[in-house]
Amino acid sequence: MSAPTRIALGVREDLGADCARCFGLCCVALAFARSADFPVDKAAGEPCVHLDDADACGIHGELRQRGFKGCTVFDCFGAGQKVSRHTFGGRSWRDDPADGARMFQVFPIVRRLHELLWYLDGAIALTGDGDGADALRQRFDHVRALSDASPDRLLALDVDGEYAAARPLLLAASEQARNRVTRPPRRRDGLGPGRDLSGARLAGADLRGLTLRGSVLIGADLSGARLSWCDLLGVDLRDADLARADLGEAIYVTQMQVDSARGDGATVLPPGFARPTHWTA
Repeated sequence: MSAPTRIALGVREDLGADCARCFGLCCVALAFARSADFPVDKAAGEPCVHLDDADACGIHGELRQRGFKGCTVFDCFGAGQKVSRHTFGGRSWRDDPADGARMFQVFPIVRRLHELLWYLDGAIALTGDGDGADALRQRFDHVRALSDASPDRLLALDVDGEYAAARPLLLAASEQARNRVTRPPRRRDGLGPGRDLSGARLAGADLRGLTLRGSVLIGADLSGARLSWCDLLGVDLRDADLARADLGEAIYVTQMQVDSARGDGATVLPPGFARPTHWTA
């Protein structure tokens, strides 16, 4: 994705989390269950026991060691500060229980809209001024306007419908980009969109120009794999091995996917992506 994006990667002023401007919404609004990602159960709307009075995590530097791996991979795509500072005008959930209940309902809606904006922004970068560029920009502006709406309008919104309307544009942008890539000389059987590839052995595989969209690659060995111009929209990369892999121009990859995987200092990431602190040197 060499073309400049509407929101500069690395800055992501609108689509990147700014926890200092949020009221700790991900630590309150969302539920989690005791699992490999969380050591305890927590109901939606119930503050995490580690959230302090200043809306900061009291164990932020020890989350993985304390069993809260799920917290380290979560990305609100900037919805936290949007809901805190814009949608509710700086009023905290602590100030009014009724406001708080609505805020907790609105937060996951805005998060999904911001995630969709991330994908649309990536599609705009892929197409440049080519076919579909105007439609993508119009859809981006439409979704951004929805994310700025009032709580009542957001609660009445059909978010699934917005994703459905954007999906053909995202797929077309991916197809355009992948068609510009020299195809690998040999294809691997069993690869494609929507596949269960958990634990697959794909070390060193040349996956450029392919689509793994919606596939499950939990625990897969992708060490040394070439994933530039590979469509990773919605791919589950939890605990996948990305050591020495090249994701420099992977399509629709997110920081959340990267954070959920394993990698090392030789893993090539897209511009502006942060190398997870739990990866090996």
